[in-house]
Amino acid sequence: MKKKKFSLINEYKNSWKYIVKSKKFIFFIIGLFFVFALIGFLFYNQLDTLSSNLLGVRLTQIISDFTKRILEQTKGMSQLDLTLFIFSNNIQSSFLGVLFGFVYGIFPLISGIMNGYVLGWALANYGGISSIWKILPHGIFELPAIFISLGLGLKFGTFMFQKNKAKSFKNYLINSLRVFLLVIIPLLILAGIIEGSLICLS
Repeated sequence: MKKKKFSLINEYKNSWKYIVKSKKFIFFIIGLFFVFALIGFLFYNQLDTLSSNLLGVRLTQIISDFTKRILEQTKGMSQLDLTLFIFSNNIQSSFLGVLFGFVYGIFPLISGIMNGYVLGWALANYGGISSIWKILPHGIFELPAIFISLGLGLKFGTFMFQKNKAKSFKNYLINSLRVFLLVIIPLLILAGIIEGSLICLS
C-alpha cells in the first residue's frame, strides 16, 4: 500500500476537525471557567473566610503571594525576555492541560476552575469590569488556546470509558498533540508577543 505524503495543510485541517469534534468538551471548560470567574468576582470575600476557617489560609493571600513572585521574577526583563517567559509559562500549562487529562480529565477541570477564579478575583481587586480591556488584546489569543487545551485534555480522560481503551488513548493522544503543535502553540506565540509588548509599554 502506498503511503500518503505528509501535508501540513491536511494536518492543519485535521487539527480543526478534531477541535470541532471536541467542541462539547471545550464549551464545558469555557462555561466552567466563566462560572468560577463570576464566583471569584462576586464571592471572593466569602470564600476567603471559608478557606481561612477550613484550611487556616486565605485564598487571596495565596493568589497575592503568587502574583508577587511572578512580578519579582519578571522585574527588569527586556521585552524579548518577558515575551519568552510568558510564552514558556503558557505553553507549559497548556501542554499539561492536554497531557494530564488522561486521568479522568481531573487536571483540566481543576485548571479551568482555578484560572477562572483567579481572573474573577483579579478583576474584583484591580479595577473591576472596566479593567477587562487590558486583557483583551492578548486574551483574544491566550484564552482560546487555554480553552482548547483544557477541553482536549478533558476529552482525553474519556478514553477510560471507551470499549477499546488502547485505541481511544492513541487516537486522542495523537489528535491532541497535533492540535497542540499546529493551533495552540501559534496562538500562544501571538499572545506572548502582545502581552510582553503591552507590559513593557505600561
